[in-house]
Amino acid sequence: MNIRIPIILSTLLIGTALAQNASPLSLDLSTALVRSVKVDGKVTEQLSPSPRNVLPGDLISQVVTVRNTSRNVLASVPVTLPVPKATVYVAPEKGMNVALTEYSIDGGKSFAVAPLKKKITVTENGKSVVREVEVKPSEYTTVRWTIREISANQSLKFGYRAQVR
Repeated sequence: MNIRIPIILSTLLIGTALAQNASPLSLDLSTALVRSVKVDGKVTEQLSPSPRNVLPGDLISQVVTVRNTSRNVLASVPVTLPVPKATVYVAPEKGMNVALTEYSIDGGKSFAVAPLKKKITVTENGKSVVREVEVKPSEYTTVRWTIREISANQSLKFGYRAQVR
């Protein structure tokens, strides 16, 4: 069964809206299929850019390149990327820039650094008890990076890996 991954339209629309308002940032989203291949007896990863069809269980890489198109240094810049609905968050992308990384489990309404906690109600000995439990990364719906500082004409990359459901 092949599944088409929609380009994250909301992110592209945000980038378009920013560009129309003369934003000092440009955003470029790329999606790649992550494949493990054996080369000279060693298993390495290979990225296939712009996959058209993916299968359940496939691993994809979502990377957003943020470029400061202004002549000024920008500070405390948030960059938000939703996790596609047909996937589950797995881990941060390797080798990306460092920034304050926060996660959301409510579609981007609220964010916190990992590990996230949530309260659940359970029944113990016939009584309802509220417990705080750690949220699994597979429950993340949105990732936000806050860039401390980005210089004029500087580009930074942020990303994560997700698995197709």
